Amino acid sequence: MKRLFTGLTAACLLSSSVSVYAADMVAFLLPENINPRWEKQDAFFYKLHMAKLDPSIKVEVYNANNSTQTQQNQAEQALTRGAKVLVVAAVDGDAAAVIAETAAQDGVPTISYDRMINSKNSNYWIQSDLVKVGRTQAQDVVDATKKGDTLVLLKGSPTDSGARSMYKGQMEILAPLFKSGERKDGYENWTPGWDITLARRSMDQALTKLNNNVQGVVASNDGNAAAAIAALEDQHMEGIPVSGLDATSQALQLILLGKQSETIWRPFSEMADLAAKLTVSLINKDGNANKLSSTKIKNGVGHEMNFIEVPYKVVKTPEDVAYIIKNDISITKKDVCNSLTKNVAFCKG
Repeated sequence: MKRLFTGLTAACLLSSSVSVYAADMVAFLLPENINPRWEKQDAFFYKLHMAKLDPSIKVEVYNANNSTQTQQNQAEQALTRGAKVLVVAAVDGDAAAVIAETAAQDGVPTISYDRMINSKNSNYWIQSDLVKVGRTQAQDVVDATKKGDTLVLLKGSPTDSGARSMYKGQMEILAPLFKSGERKDGYENWTPGWDITLARRSMDQALTKLNNNVQGVVASNDGNAAAAIAALEDQHMEGIPVSGLDATSQALQLILLGKQSETIWRPFSEMADLAAKLTVSLINKDGNANKLSSTKIKNGVGHEMNFIEVPYKVVKTPEDVAYIIKNDISITKKDVCNSLTKNVAFCKG
């Protein structure tokens, strides 16, 4: 039986559409709007693929604006409105266990999208191998620096299990180098909520602490990378290798300008398509859900989940940027080529 829905403020009622109960309705819960990918790519593609697979299923999108309580309230609202599946990109993987457990009481499955939910009631996780992503980020910065160079690590949000996975991968590459002196661990800090302002503050603190003696930045996403690059520019230190993740339009511009050394692109359309296929299968109870995954992985509470892996591509060159524009319909050449990049060869062609 559904619980009574109480206590929500207007801020908790954010949804891409407001409707009466739908015969079949699903909810896509986003964590925040700091990173443009959630609204522009993930939600856009999920709704697009759901409409292709079964246009009779209504999709409602909520954004928690980095509040665990808001996300829990939004999940409660979605369940009260009759959601058959919750697709959750969690603000906090531990706190979101409440969402999965509440949904399970109503027999509603919860899909962990991008960020793992640490609950025995979430059986599917859709994401890239983020440990491998972290290794790639770190190795790219190592390859662009030399023995004895000092590095800064701008880590992701400590409540994001994916950020912790990336850090694990980064340290698999960096820890031996820090120990041997091949590279120096100059400064590292987490970025709560992936807040760009906090990332900028961390980079400013790193430069102050190290008296600008920094030769590389392992940034866990493009927001952190942009913050690092802005701080470096203020100190006239452009061109230092800086890693990233998400292949945002800004990151692609910074790569073309030679200010960001790499980013990592995940095909969000494919990721959302997998989520949509899984959603429809769970609603129809057709037995195909488990066929989308060939790998099992344990979450933070030791529960074995079906891991649906999404590939990724490293983006470093203008040719890589062209590949992204060709293969990601959410990013156009016009997005990348504006007043900042109009004189770059790529944008003149």
